Amino acid sequence: MKRDTRRHLWRDVRVQLPFLAWLVVLWMLLWAQFTVLSFLTGLIVAIFVTRVFRLPTVGLSGRINVWYAVLFVVEFLFAVLAGALSVTVQVFNFRRQPGTAIIAVPLRYADDLVMTHVAVVSSLIPGSLVVEADRDRRIIYLHVIGVRSFNDVEKQRDAVLHWERRVVRALGDPAQYRALKADERSGPRGPKKGAVS
Repeated sequence: MKRDTRRHLWRDVRVQLPFLAWLVVLWMLLWAQFTVLSFLTGLIVAIFVTRVFRLPTVGLSGRINVWYAVLFVVEFLFAVLAGALSVTVQVFNFRRQPGTAIIAVPLRYADDLVMTHVAVVSSLIPGSLVVEADRDRRIIYLHVIGVRSFNDVEKQRDAVLHWERRVVRALGDPAQYRALKADERSGPRGPKKGAVS
């Protein structure tokens, strides 16, 4: 085996290792067994899945800001609770139907990983659900309830962009983080598009 091929192979293994480990843990949780046998069968299934259903490699940023990650989790839990209460109030308000809309949110700093995180967070908060994601243009489309005016649509859009900024602070790569900080320094009238490819 050539030296470059070996180096490429080890780099692939290093990149895939977190995903393999996660698939093994998922397998063990699925069967509710934490034994050597379930670990080995999970490893076999994980290798099979990653080889047969091969997806494009998602580049991880290699950067985690623990402080912003903790803030993200705490704020997310409060948002889930607030969203659940809001949806409950709308469901039991028999005098008024909750308005609905499908809104497009162009993300500013997103690569594939950030876009996925933002879409998952937006879908997990009650009251909104991602119905489509345009990877090339970095736009996610959400179905939202509780919309009665254009201001409500803008509030929902701002909320998604807020989650994007939170994800970039916690997990984004250094270029995304620098673009976010530059936009924050330029103020609210600064550039609307700070996306990093």
